[in-house]
Amino acid sequence: MKNKYLSLLFILAPFLTFANEMSIDEKIEAKFKPFADAVSSVVFYPVSIVGIDVPIVIIILLLGALFFTLYFKFANITLMGVAISAAQGKYDKIDHHSVDEVAGDPTPGGDVFESVQVEGVVGEVTHFQALTAALSATVGLGNIAGVAVAIAIGGPGATIWMILAGFIGMSTKLVEATLGVKYREVGEDGKIYGGPMYYLKKGLKEKKLAGLGKVLAAMYAVFVIGGSFGGGNMFQANQAAAQFKLLFGLDSGFLFGILMAVLVGIVIIGGIKRIGQVTERVVPFMGIMFVGAALVILVMNFTIIPDAMVQIWEGAFTSTSVVGGIIGVMIVGFQRAAFSNEAGVGSASIAHAAVKTKFPASEGIVASIGPFVDTVIICTMTALVIVVTNLKSNLFEYSNLDKGGNVIMNGSGEHLGGVDLTSIAFDSAIPNFSILLTIAVILFAFSTMLSWSYYGIQGWKYLFGKSKFVDISYKTLFLIFVVIGASSSLGSVIEFSDAMIFAMVFPNLIGLLLLAPKVKVELNKYLSAIGRKKN
Repeated sequence: MKNKYLSLLFILAPFLTFANEMSIDEKIEAKFKPFADAVSSVVFYPVSIVGIDVPIVIIILLLGALFFTLYFKFANITLMGVAISAAQGKYDKIDHHSVDEVAGDPTPGGDVFESVQVEGVVGEVTHFQALTAALSATVGLGNIAGVAVAIAIGGPGATIWMILAGFIGMSTKLVEATLGVKYREVGEDGKIYGGPMYYLKKGLKEKKLAGLGKVLAAMYAVFVIGGSFGGGNMFQANQAAAQFKLLFGLDSGFLFGILMAVLVGIVIIGGIKRIGQVTERVVPFMGIMFVGAALVILVMNFTIIPDAMVQIWEGAFTSTSVVGGIIGVMIVGFQRAAFSNEAGVGSASIAHAAVKTKFPASEGIVASIGPFVDTVIICTMTALVIVVTNLKSNLFEYSNLDKGGNVIMNGSGEHLGGVDLTSIAFDSAIPNFSILLTIAVILFAFSTMLSWSYYGIQGWKYLFGKSKFVDISYKTLFLIFVVIGASSSLGSVIEFSDAMIFAMVFPNLIGLLLLAPKVKVELNKYLSAIGRKKN
């Protein structure tokens, strides 16, 4: 076993020199930048709303989330208790009965979804493991870095709109994960293959749209591969290395990248089972650590919280922000939430598809917890800490930014953004918290890479087959990009990859809207099975 892991170093060896030659990286960036800019301009094409440019992809995500919230009668709120109980395994016993039996359908074999057999529960991970695997991909640097920038740009009021977007995003996740399980496939080795590629192809075929389904599924597979190498890998490794270098005063992230690649490799070689086993421990730990530190700061400054809440509420409905008043603050909050929880992107349904269950909607309901934890809890805690500490210490003026979008700090005149800004806010209340923040950033990046490796390989296998060679080739490439990401500054590649992540929204949302009625049928089956009123 040890030799297998050591062999990863030999696989990476031919690329080590390349990863450390920044001049080559700069050449790659110069040649790739025009293409990356073109892709980004299409995906993030802006639409003007009261004079403010809003990326059309954000509008589509929000309108879709609002539609699903209304269509499923606010299931994101009314079924929260069911979601928590299902994640804890309270309803697992119903998987010992057939879908039709517990749903009250007397017709033998009627409408049992294709991939699950009545006599045995198919799947690789538990509800909780599937949830943490999906959360590990969304709970990450966006919660630490992105929220800080959103608050700095849009002011405290952006928090309200961020919370609202998180709530309605729960409905989108419910639809995605339900379809991910319903249309998943089971390989001869028992491994699960699921996600938008499969429900776009199989689900739309059922609706006599087979041609459209195949095209959308192939598009999605390409986008998820690109997103896994970039936003789900290189960006994570780069930011983790940057924080590590800052803490220890290092100039290069190359060795850190090798270490990260080895650790990631050890886990992803084991597939979704190993990823689920790791994330069910890492995600709660890092979430508790980060939220715990935030709670400590808020308790230390509890007398300031009322003033902070007033700032947040008033800021959501006033026009003091430089980004364009109420609409501007609203868009900043919505955009940060969408980028953080990825509801509508479809990626999380790939992890949720591997759950052990006979009821697709059981995992859809569990999946709806994701945006609540990611955005409503963790992003909001980050925002509250920044607003409270800024009230106390007057660290910066909202919307006082340089041309690069960095915040100009009061007194020192430093230009900070992202992780650095959050670090300063936490450090002002808890001395040397930057050490714990570095650990949190590395864990966030590590867990995000684990889940995105699984997302990417599902797209890779959908396009190229499910052989052992296909599996190894993808994982090798993924580990190489970990090292390159930690060592390099390929801005255009990251821009391109982020664009591909959100390009997934377009084919995915088409499928979700067309297949929403099937989700309602599955939801009612599950609610009947557990003795709850139909939705």
